[in-house]
Amino acid sequence: MVEIQSPDVLNKMAYDRAIVVFSPEGRLYQVEYAQKAVENAPTALGITFKKGVVLLATKTVAKLLLPESSEKISKIDKHIAMAFCGMAADARVLIDYARIRAQINRITYNEPITTSMLTKLVANRKQQFTQVGGIRPFGVSFLVGGVDEEEHLFETDPAGTMREWRACAIGRGAKTANEILEREWRANMNRESALNLGVKVLKAAEKKAVSKNVEGAVVEEGEFERISQEVLKKYF
Repeated sequence: MVEIQSPDVLNKMAYDRAIVVFSPEGRLYQVEYAQKAVENAPTALGITFKKGVVLLATKTVAKLLLPESSEKISKIDKHIAMAFCGMAADARVLIDYARIRAQINRITYNEPITTSMLTKLVANRKQQFTQVGGIRPFGVSFLVGGVDEEEHLFETDPAGTMREWRACAIGRGAKTANEILEREWRANMNRESALNLGVKVLKAAEKKAVSKNVEGAVVEEGEFERISQEVLKKYF
């Protein structure tokens, strides 16, 4: 028996196979599908505090997996870090690209790249992959935390959109996490307060979150520091 597709389904199928074709509603379905990869991923968040940024990310840890081989937060330069949600392979490629751009800036201009410029380069790279036929968008969103003249936290999504936040969460627990962040984030927080808030938010967004499944890093006064498991345990 041949299944007959409804006109609505056939209409959608006509537009969701090519990244460069808009639907009549002005939608790019492949970009929306890439965003779903982000929305289904374990939660990551960033919180700015006075002269610094905290990044925390939950991840799935298998019993025999070496924890360091499943990195959700990466150092880009001494003053910039990135956390991601989505496809790890896509994230790895863009993280390598970001590191190269940061080093090119140091070699060319003899100064560190700004957080906003680095984020813009990554966002531009993503956006280019929404315009060319025969490729697909990057199925990953980033939180980019850095400190140059002041603390910054940027988000980029699969479409290449770039936004700056005081605090932000992405991934499957983003709705719950962002509601708490909106209520409880305060200006001029210190590092300790930001870490306490970050762990509180993660535990609310990811009901099964424990310290061994959480990765953390801080960029404070222009220096990247990874948070050890021993320190994270104190906040859980």
